Amino acid sequence: MTVNRTILGRPLRGVAFDASVAAAVVLLGLAGLANQPGGGKATLVGVAMAVALLFRRAHPSVVAAVVAALALVQVAAGWGPLLFDVAVLIALYSVVKYADRLRDGILAGIVAAVGVVLAGLQTQGVIAWWAAAIYYGLVTGAVWLVGLNVRTRRFYVLSLEERAATLEREREAEARAAVAGERTRIARELHDVVAHSMAVMIVQADGARFTLDRDPETARQAVKVVADTGRQALEEMRRLVGVLREPSAPDAGAGPGAVGEPGGAGVATDPEHRRLALAELPALLDRFRVAGLQVRHTVTGEPAQLPPGLELTVYRVVQEGLTNALKHAGVGAGVEVTLAHDDDAVVVRVVDDGRGRPPVSPAPSGGHGLVGMRERVGVYDGSLAAGPRLAGGWQVEARLPLPSTSPTTEVTAA
Repeated sequence: MTVNRTILGRPLRGVAFDASVAAAVVLLGLAGLANQPGGGKATLVGVAMAVALLFRRAHPSVVAAVVAALALVQVAAGWGPLLFDVAVLIALYSVVKYADRLRDGILAGIVAAVGVVLAGLQTQGVIAWWAAAIYYGLVTGAVWLVGLNVRTRRFYVLSLEERAATLEREREAEARAAVAGERTRIARELHDVVAHSMAVMIVQADGARFTLDRDPETARQAVKVVADTGRQALEEMRRLVGVLREPSAPDAGAGPGAVGEPGGAGVATDPEHRRLALAELPALLDRFRVAGLQVRHTVTGEPAQLPPGLELTVYRVVQEGLTNALKHAGVGAGVEVTLAHDDDAVVVRVVDDGRGRPPVSPAPSGGHGLVGMRERVGVYDGSLAAGPRLAGGWQVEARLPLPSTSPTTEVTAA
């Protein structure tokens, strides 16, 4: 870890450098003390310039004004350019580089140009005047341009640092938002696990109680389904709750599908937290067949490669439709599950005939199955229609556009 030492609120290294520059100017003033014009008075002017240079970073415009005033005093006294006048060039460089506004640097350049003319006037002869003016002008102009170049580069580097800091903050914010969204979706998955599994267990438990005396074998099978469903739900809940408890610091190099994919089910890359996909749909249908529904499954069209989130949405729509059929139509109801793959969309239909054995106890009301389906379908700009059929029973139909299309969002209830 780098420790930045400061003195009076300023970096120690910068203060030390400025002190060295000021000391060099003082030495130049003392070097000509014996034979320079003005003698000790001129040396005092040089020392004053050196003291001003100590503040050239914090107050560059003020330092440039002070040094210019001292140089004017020197010219007015007729002492001519001296060795310590290098302080004028240092002050000019400093105001161009460190001033908040470039306007101050331009004004300092104009003042320096006037100083060049005045310095040239102190020479004898026209040729000597032109030679001195050109020499001082070239040196002063070169210093001004170097200061401008360093200033431009300095602000460029500062802009790059600020941009990098901004991108880092945005990346951290996006990572936190992605993790929060992922945990929200995992919580939704947890609700689905509990709601669907409990619905199956309630129906089977009621059936077991109803047939316990008349058909012990059927009751025993129903109790087995209750136990198997409970174990499966408990295992999936354990996985999901384990993900919610993980600190899960986001990996900056993770791809877009790793965290925060719309409609995602959880962590996609860890086998322990696998996504549910259409490949597991037959197992889901078998579980509802064991629970007592007469499920028929039809696939039409050429199946397309769907994104994982879209596959999960199809899976959850089928699961919710079968759960509603089991809860409301009852055991023995016939259910037709259809997946139609079109060129631009996949259509999911779950239709029951409503002719199952009425449940022993009324199905609990106030569930959020349709709301959850609307949310999932809405993520992919799809449409959902759910409602009773004229011929009896209930129908759920969801149309999910493929990623290459841009349909209009429409969510309705029949």
